Amino acid sequence: MSRHIFLWLALTLLVAGVLSFPHRAEKFTSLAHPRDAKESYDYIIVGAGTAGLTVADRLTENKKTTVLVVEYGELDDSPILSELQAWFRIQISQPQFFYNITSVPQPSLRNRTFPLLIGKLVGGSSAVNAMMVIRGSKQDYDQWGAFFGKSSPWTWKGMLPYFKKAVHFTPPVPALAPTIPHDAALWGTTSGVHAAWPSFQYPATLAQVDTWRGMAGVNFRPDSGTGLPGLYWYPTFMDPTIAARSYARTGHYENVRRPNYHLLTGSKVNKILLQGTKAYGVKFTSVANGVATSIRANNEVILAAGAIHTPQIMQLSGLGPERLLKSANISVAVDLPGVGQNFQDHLSLSANFTYLNFDFNPSINSLAQNATFRAWADEVWAANRSGPYSLAAGNVGPWLPFPVISSRHQEIASRLSAQDHAALLPAGTHPTVIAGYRAQMKAMVASIRDNATAFFNMPLSGRPTTTLIANLHSLSRGTVNIDPQNPEAEPRVDYRALSNPLDGAISADILRYLRTYFGNSANAPYQPVEVTPGANLTSDEQLVAYIQQTMRPSGHHPAGTCAMLPRHLGGVVDENLKVYGVRNLRIVDASVMPMVIGANTCLPVYAVAEKAADIIKAGK
Repeated sequence: MSRHIFLWLALTLLVAGVLSFPHRAEKFTSLAHPRDAKESYDYIIVGAGTAGLTVADRLTENKKTTVLVVEYGELDDSPILSELQAWFRIQISQPQFFYNITSVPQPSLRNRTFPLLIGKLVGGSSAVNAMMVIRGSKQDYDQWGAFFGKSSPWTWKGMLPYFKKAVHFTPPVPALAPTIPHDAALWGTTSGVHAAWPSFQYPATLAQVDTWRGMAGVNFRPDSGTGLPGLYWYPTFMDPTIAARSYARTGHYENVRRPNYHLLTGSKVNKILLQGTKAYGVKFTSVANGVATSIRANNEVILAAGAIHTPQIMQLSGLGPERLLKSANISVAVDLPGVGQNFQDHLSLSANFTYLNFDFNPSINSLAQNATFRAWADEVWAANRSGPYSLAAGNVGPWLPFPVISSRHQEIASRLSAQDHAALLPAGTHPTVIAGYRAQMKAMVASIRDNATAFFNMPLSGRPTTTLIANLHSLSRGTVNIDPQNPEAEPRVDYRALSNPLDGAISADILRYLRTYFGNSANAPYQPVEVTPGANLTSDEQLVAYIQQTMRPSGHHPAGTCAMLPRHLGGVVDENLKVYGVRNLRIVDASVMPMVIGANTCLPVYAVAEKAADIIKAGK
């Protein structure tokens, strides 16, 4: 497509669509004080984030069911939370929205430490993330089910109805529809959480999409919801009627006005109350004054505090690895060796390939550098919430399987199969957790060899440089455990980055693949230049040394710390998300993922929560 057509399309999109002005939704009033709460509720949900608010909404659809959601953070009305282009600014300059948690030093990464960006407000991380609506690959979910057997409901087929239920999908505006492949039949339209599209795309983004055509093995998919790796367009968590962030608070709280749905903020849950091995309530303290309160649950306690705080609350309640609990002088209610183990995240790799001749107008820099373009963008945004300001983090990119990016996929799979997996976990790891890791690595051997699972992602946004690429399936496993010397403090988060050395080899091949991509003939007119890692770095040893200096062990997608696995594989919850050995206690958040999905985790967590709500309502 020629550049003058790109320019025509860009100018067309600026005036595409007529949207209503934004408005502030009237929010349901939360409880002002613990004394305003009832003595008991049918369900107490710990955590008012992506999962917690979804489950609360669905359970209270039955007017006879009472639910209390207890949240550490507050109902924050800052307008920045709704701004589509503020997500990066939020993450780097708004610490009040995040817990103050930093990982322990990572020896394999030059002893660097890493902050965790976990939302500390109503809406949780869905309020502060990059708003990317992505499901992941079919095989990711089929592997979850395979740990239990062929009849498991936790497969792609079992999850698909809940992906549809989780969001209200709106197709692209007419001017963009021919450019953005999509299939509305793969989506639903009933949720209060919206998945929609910006009304504008920069011409350079469309040019970058074209540079992937002809790359060997790269399939262009008709919709991101197919569950197949390849290059595809994906929507944004955005309410298209007001062009604002759509998240758990707006979709599952503000628009829900039910007297049986209570929210209590500014409250830190200290422990689950147990009578023997039966959960009967929670104990929490006021963040403001430290006053403790206990409230009973008539039916169940549901932990939805996320992959970092759910295992901490479990351990503080005497549910976790016996040796750890005893070292912290915590009475052991149920020895659950998998609690806080199996910690996973995506790996963020750094590279810089710069185009010397990437001359598009308008470009992503035009808002800052072109007063005429900026005035136009301001005008159409003020008029109908359209134009460049409707863009968030981007909407397209390649999500590619390992055989596409590496010719040595068979070799690396064989090396993974031959490893002593027990030796790659912390000393003293329980045999069941070791068995679970072995089972996961067996699944990853198959994934590395086939073309069904995405390992590589590089978002396309029209920028003339590339800096961050994702390795979507780390083979290393970390831990999230209480500090025995100070159990009530934030947990000790250890990524154990590169503890499986094959993470280094796979990441090195990802960097090599970038060279292949930028060196293809479609990129030649743009004159790409490798700035980092540097073309002189070619061997595994050289590239891994570079990775150790520059890699982040997180894509801000923590998962796996209370895994849904058979108990003999270190599992913490069963297929109904019930905690093993404990009555009336479930976990519904990213901690139950036995293996992290090769995608942003927000939409999968919504889908898990929707499925969990149906399981609970069915009395399972």
